[in-house]
This record gives sequence, C-alpha cells and structure tokens, in this order.
Amino acid sequence: MTNPSHPFATVRDLLRYATSRFNQAEIFFGHGTTNAYDEAAYLILHTLHLPLDTLEPFLDARLMDDEITAIMNLIERRATERLPAAYLTNEAWMHGFRFYVDERVIVPRSLIGELLQDRLTPWVDDPDQVTAVLELCTGSGCLAILSAAAFENADIDAVDISHPALEVAQRNVSDYQLDDRIALFEGDLYEPLPERQYDVILTNPPYVNQASMDALPPEYGHEPTIALAGGPDGMTIVQRIIANAKRFLTPDGVLVVEIGNERDHVEAAFGGLELNWLTTSAGDDSVFLLRAADLPD
Repeated sequence: MTNPSHPFATVRDLLRYATSRFNQAEIFFGHGTTNAYDEAAYLILHTLHLPLDTLEPFLDARLMDDEITAIMNLIERRATERLPAAYLTNEAWMHGFRFYVDERVIVPRSLIGELLQDRLTPWVDDPDQVTAVLELCTGSGCLAILSAAAFENADIDAVDISHPALEVAQRNVSDYQLDDRIALFEGDLYEPLPERQYDVILTNPPYVNQASMDALPPEYGHEPTIALAGGPDGMTIVQRIIANAKRFLTPDGVLVVEIGNERDHVEAAFGGLELNWLTTSAGDDSVFLLRAADLPD
C-alpha cells in the first residue's frame, strides 16, 4: 500500500522530485556528476541496488515504502547537508573501478586516472618494463590501484601523511587483493620511503590556493582540508615534490603532477623547467609531466 504522506510511487516520481529538489537547493556538482538529473539517478539506483548504468527499464517500477523512505532521506541529506553523494553512498567510481570512500579522504576524481588508461604512453616507452611506481598523497589509494592495473609488472608504493586516509586506502587495496603489490607508507611525502628509485612518480597533491579555498562550495568543506589546501599560491606541496623527485626517479623516469586550475601558479613557480602539459578531458592545463633529466638536482 502506498504511503499517503507523500505522492511518490515509482522511480520516475522520485527522479523528478530529486532533480527539482537539487536544482532548488543549488547544490554543487564536482564529485562525480555534473547535473541534478545524473546525481538523482545515481542516488536512486544505488539505493535500490540496481545497475548504475541502467535507468530506463526501471522508471515505472513501483517502489516499496521503505525504499521510498531511504531514497527520500538521501535526497534530503544531499540537499540540506551538502554532502557529496560519494559520502552518502560510501563509494566512488573511476574507470570501472569502485572505491570505498568516507570523510577521511577526498572523493576520488583524478585526471591522472585517464592517463593511466593509456598507460602513460607515449611518455613511458614500454609500460611492461615499468617495475616500480610511487604515488604521493594517495588518499583513498585509487591511483595506486589504477597504477597496478596499468603497469602489470610493477610494485607500487603509496604515501600519505594522514593515518585515517591510509585506513581507507588499506581497505581498497585489500578489496582488490593487491596487498602483495601495493605498499602503504605513512609520512610526509618521501620521508617514510626506503632509498630506491621509481620508473614513475604520480601525485594529485593538495594544490588549491588560499583564495580559492576561501571560495569553495560547501560540498568541499566535508573533505579533509589537508588534502586540498596548497598554501597561498597552491604550490607549497608541489614545490617540495619537485625539489626531491629526481633522487627517487630512475634516469628515464617521469613525474606526473595534477594541479587542477593552478597552471598560472605552476608557470610562475616552475616556468624555468621543461614542463610537458598533458591532454585530459579537462583540457591541457591540469596535469603536467617532468622527465627525470629535466628535474632540479
């Protein structure tokens, strides 16, 4: 029997309501979807344990009261608490990989994941010869796991300064049964690592400049500040990564750094280096690569 306290009966009803509610609340989309309709569809399909890419066949399915209540609760929390959807569902997806997430880590959304789909070609001559990868500021461990898939013969070391973040990363590493290939290190950038050299160093570090931090939408306030804030110009952590990278790279190794919208600050800080800007879905301004030979000693 339909609950008389609300007029909803089908997936279509809830999809329409959620889309309107999200538009009315002017929520911000930056953690997986780009609009209210897709956000609503994701939350509904997830809650109903339906395939996330299959909405049409279920639009007119009548729902049980407890299903409607669960979906309504999520819709309201998303609209009023401004929690990213990934924190409501405890999952984030990147290139077909599902990762557990909660508020101990930022929501995975790295453009480097796209580059790993192509195994960093042409910058890596032979991906099968990559045997050692380092990821700095690993957070949920998503890029370390994608690296293990991209470079099948590589062991991966992943570092984060946050113990709570590494607890999430360990859960994801274990979920993918990669404990024998991915080693997690707690500490400040290179500090906890053994003396060794890597073919590839990847990092999506804290890079948001202070003015941008002050203007972030409420959704970002639920993420760990330490994973976002990069100092006055966003380059505080990036500077330290670049300064010490050569010591940890093989002579033919590469350093890949994601910097979001901070290209101007990168050019101002490191314009004297041979920066190679890589093409991603966000354009040519968000990820740069440095060869070992072009890094400062």
